[in-house]
Amino acid sequence: MKTVFNVVLGLCALVLVYICYTSIMGPINFEKAKKHRDAAVIARLMDIRKAQLEYRTLHGQQYTASFDSLIDFVKNQKLPFVFKQGELNDKQLEDGLTEKKAINIIEKAKKTGKYDEVKKWGLENFKRDTLWVAVLDTVFPRGFNADSMRYVPFGNGAQFEMATRNDTAKSGAPFCLLEVKTPYNVYLNGLDKQEIANLNDMQTKLGRYAGLMIGSLETANNNAGNWE
Repeated sequence: MKTVFNVVLGLCALVLVYICYTSIMGPINFEKAKKHRDAAVIARLMDIRKAQLEYRTLHGQQYTASFDSLIDFVKNQKLPFVFKQGELNDKQLEDGLTEKKAINIIEKAKKTGKYDEVKKWGLENFKRDTLWVAVLDTVFPRGFNADSMRYVPFGNGAQFEMATRNDTAKSGAPFCLLEVKTPYNVYLNGLDKQEIANLNDMQTKLGRYAGLMIGSLETANNNAGNWE
């Protein structure tokens, strides 16, 4: 009987040790896994932001709320790259010459074959050529998979929520707002449910979005991430 009692006591002690261990290591392991997943989601959001900024330059300062349009842009469109040779000196600038005027003088000379003005202004070595290069070759690293942008890492196929809104500044100038986000419940799915619930509750009480996001439809913030 004493032996049985000792065995039961030993088992109880092991259970208590296990409970203490999990109560300490549970939150630590959760935070470690969260940081790993956070990093992957943040990297994807930053890729989306880069793509949207380039998209805007060629679409009248407008973002797109469509991943189909954004991905097609990244995969198939080109961006202007200005090749520069030569700079205007102080004397040329003082005489009222600007880069735009210099380019016009050179373009006119090319059309007419008369280079008197070019020589007069000393623009023989001044050159500005616009080259068009693929978005994938300039904005993203080699091998970048544009199709992956829409999907939330660790989200089991879930897509980011992406939206745009047009607004007007106090000056009357129109501008476009962008917001891309995903909640904790999506990319932390599979981790400790109570820890996720605690995280959501804390963010809600602080008046913050319970997840990761860039931009905002409520206020212009230069598409900052809520982790920055």
